[in-house]
This record gives sequence, structure tokens and C-alpha cells, in this order.
Amino acid sequence: MDQPKYKRVLLKISGEALAGNQSRGLDFEVIGKVCDVIKECVELGVEIGVVVGGGNFWRGKKDGGEAMVRVRADHMGMLATTINALAIADVLEQKDVEVRVQTAIEMKQIAEPYIRSRATRHLEKGRVVIFGCGTGNPFFSTDTGAVLRAAEIDADVILLAKNIDGVYNADPNKDPSAVKYDSISYDDVLAQHLGVMDFTATSLSMDTNIPVLLFALKDPANIKRAIMGENVGTIVN
Repeated sequence: MDQPKYKRVLLKISGEALAGNQSRGLDFEVIGKVCDVIKECVELGVEIGVVVGGGNFWRGKKDGGEAMVRVRADHMGMLATTINALAIADVLEQKDVEVRVQTAIEMKQIAEPYIRSRATRHLEKGRVVIFGCGTGNPFFSTDTGAVLRAAEIDADVILLAKNIDGVYNADPNKDPSAVKYDSISYDDVLAQHLGVMDFTATSLSMDTNIPVLLFALKDPANIKRAIMGENVGTIVN
């Protein structure tokens, strides 16, 4: 049997991806398929940390707009990520996968507080660790939270599972001639203002020298393909 290319990964799942074809809420058929693949990867010995977005419920600045103070709107977004983290944890447990939810904002009745050493110990024991609340600070995206956690747990790669199948030189939804990259450097991503992640997340990933592999979650099997080293999506390094 082929061996996984990566031993420890940080999987970032956007909240919108968890909504499936719905614009809001949770599609448990989608979540179930994602969790099936996560289970397969755990059984191969891969250590998996997960950071999840909250855009299927609330997107901080975008949804709060001018009606709310940005800090409070972002705190609501952190709570949205926790809802998603708990949903994924529940489905994984139903599939007999050991899992722990850790949140950057303490809510001890429903999750562990984020502690790096405890998180890495869970990973070493084969447990999936789901990180909620992003960085725990307003003004930072969950993409930045994903890069931060990846650096802290010494992940080999950040798997960025989104609603797009890679990095393009233009928006493929607006420009039919847009070209997808198989690989691209951080410098080029920043210079061309490509929307892989926000500027802060991209800069932090470049500083910590962690590659990012962006691919579409539409086919959850792409998670396993990426971990096994198959050519999916776009690698940013």
C-alpha cells in the first residue's frame, strides 16, 4: 500500500463548504462524506488537525457591516466556527473516530481550551483535533487561524479545502479564459493579489515556510488524494 506523503496535516474547511448547495446552515450529507475521508486518513496513520470557518452562519465584518462594532461581529463569527466544529466532531464520533474540540476562546462546558502541548498529544494518540474560534482575536480570519495552528503543531502542510478547485490567474467565475496553476510561489500570490488566502494568512504561511495545497471540497476524496501526494488543486510554496 502506498504511504501518505504527509504525516501531520492541518485541514482548513470553509464554513460555506459545509453548507453544501445551501447558502446557509449545515449539510450533514456533505459533512458525513468529509468525515468518512478523514477516518480513512486517520486509519492510514495520518495526524489531522482541523480548522473550520463559520461563513455558513456568520461572516464577521461582512455580515455585521456598519450596523455592528467590528470586534463584536468577529466574536459572533468565532461562535459560528464553534457550531461547525461541534457538528464535525459529532459526526466523527458517530463513525468511531476519536476527536477533541479545542477553542481559542474558553468555553469549558463544551470544548477544551486551546493548549498547544495538549493538542499535539491528542494528535500523537491518533485523535482528530478540531480548532474553533480562529485565532481567538478579532480582525483575523480563520485562514490566518489555520496557518497559526499549523505552525504551532508543526504540520507538514496546510490543506485548504474550499469551493474552488485551485488558484487561477483571474476569477474563473467571471473570466472563462482564467488559467489554473498547478503550483505557484507565495511571492507571486502576493504580487498578483490572488485570493488564495487573505494577505495576513499568506504572509504568515510564507514566513513559517509551510506549503499550502488548495483544492475543491466538492469531492471530499480530494482530501485523501492530497495527503497521498496525488496531483490535486494548486500547491503554494
